Amino acid sequence: MSQATGNRNDGGDVLEVEFRLARSAYPFVRASAVADCTLELAELVPRADGRYAEFFNVTGADPERIAPLAADHDGTDVTLVETYRDGGLFEFSVSGDCPARRLAELGALPRTVRGTDGRGTIVAEIPAAADTAGIVEAFLEETPEATMVSKRGKQSMRPMLSEATLHRTLEAGLTDRQREVLRTAFEAGYYDWPRRCTGEEVASELGISSATFSEHVHAAERTLIATLFDER
Repeated sequence: MSQATGNRNDGGDVLEVEFRLARSAYPFVRASAVADCTLELAELVPRADGRYAEFFNVTGADPERIAPLAADHDGTDVTLVETYRDGGLFEFSVSGDCPARRLAELGALPRTVRGTDGRGTIVAEIPAAADTAGIVEAFLEETPEATMVSKRGKQSMRPMLSEATLHRTLEAGLTDRQREVLRTAFEAGYYDWPRRCTGEEVASELGISSATFSEHVHAAERTLIATLFDER
């Protein structure tokens, strides 16, 4: 008998379901056990090659310890994106056995994916219009180490974009020179109102012409705005 019952979500726009994972072979759970730390998913991004990019924030551990632990898992490539004082942001590129990826493929939206001291937790949201029971049943059948511990209706889905992920996404489209021009202009007060300096003054500080400054700053602004409105 499956743990999932009912096809409707009568409590809100989405059904929030929480699972516990008893298997430490998953890279984010295993790494949390060995390094005695917490790994929490910041963003899950599908790739064109059929893989998924999972961005995990790690706290309470030296980032250098995490990559080899997670990379031991078949089908997982690990990249350190950013280093923090007590951890870092990692990209896990996965193609194999991954519960968050499987939930996404089934139609659920993983919102919390966390490994803490060897304990795995996944909280996912399922749209009310979806076959909620079918999604949960399929996931539990395919993932025997998972146990559903709670479910409840909610009114809306919350966005899943951490500050670190937002910075990484916005900066990805900028060249080093564009980033330097924007930062210099911002710190000089070019974007204040009223402006504390002119474009000519910023250009002089950078050692470039006014025309070159204008070219760089407008190209950078266009990139950031296009990224914000997803017009890439």
